[in-house]
Amino acid sequence: MNYTKQSLRGAYQFERLKPQRDENDSGVFVSQESLSQFLDSCRRREISDLTVSRYRKQLEDLYRYLPEDKTIRYGTLEKWREVLLESGYMNTTVNAYLSVTNVYLDFIGRREYQLPDRLKPVIEAQPELNRAEYLRLLETARRLGKDRVYLLIKLFGTVELSVRELPKLTVETIRSGKMIVDLKRSKHIVRLPEVLQKELLAFAERKGLESGPIFLTRDGRAMNRAYVTRMIRAICPAANVAENKGSTRCLQRLYQSTRASLESNISLLVDQAHERLLEQEQLEIGWDDASMAY
Repeated sequence: MNYTKQSLRGAYQFERLKPQRDENDSGVFVSQESLSQFLDSCRRREISDLTVSRYRKQLEDLYRYLPEDKTIRYGTLEKWREVLLESGYMNTTVNAYLSVTNVYLDFIGRREYQLPDRLKPVIEAQPELNRAEYLRLLETARRLGKDRVYLLIKLFGTVELSVRELPKLTVETIRSGKMIVDLKRSKHIVRLPEVLQKELLAFAERKGLESGPIFLTRDGRAMNRAYVTRMIRAICPAANVAENKGSTRCLQRLYQSTRASLESNISLLVDQAHERLLEQEQLEIGWDDASMAY
């Protein structure tokens, strides 16, 4: 079982075995010990900490889904796939969950329970959230007293940040005004606007948080994309905003389009200032046709 980093990411490319189904299917027991051993093996193969952390989260979600006896049987992963889809996960995300599960099953020598069939990516026209709708979402969240939803909307609408990086948004990083995240093994600095920084610190103070992440689920786990999206969409009707626009992706696209528009305006202003500079220099020292010597 000497997998390379590439093979771990492409687990669905393994040889596809047709499981031999029997009437007395006892399944395979998933133990916390075997999950830890699998993750340790990933580290030994020099898989990045960020990727191993993602594997852990995905396998923990699987473990919580499994029945009380923590056993995978024939059909278990098919049912889990349906649960993930119904929870709002995209096909590519569901494929990632199943891929790491397949690799884990191979690691413990139980490939017959793998679910190698991949879902095809769904290409849909993405809805566009405009700035007026964004402001209505903020105003509605504030009016309803949903301070956590208000701050999440503002965070993803004003900062280039992915949901998986939310645990890095701690009281300490907010005080510093910036956070450093790993993006494809390179460091990326995310700066927090001062107005957002003040609101986040005020929120942490109201909640009695002196350190650590400020956005967690009610049971203390990291928020995933589906969780955050459900929170935002819950206030969309009251804000008169289409529910399919109430997502972190739409907020991030609004941030990107706003930045692009501002940068375009700045570029135009630079071009105009440069043109005026050239015209002024031409008036001062430029040759005209009458004074040019031939």
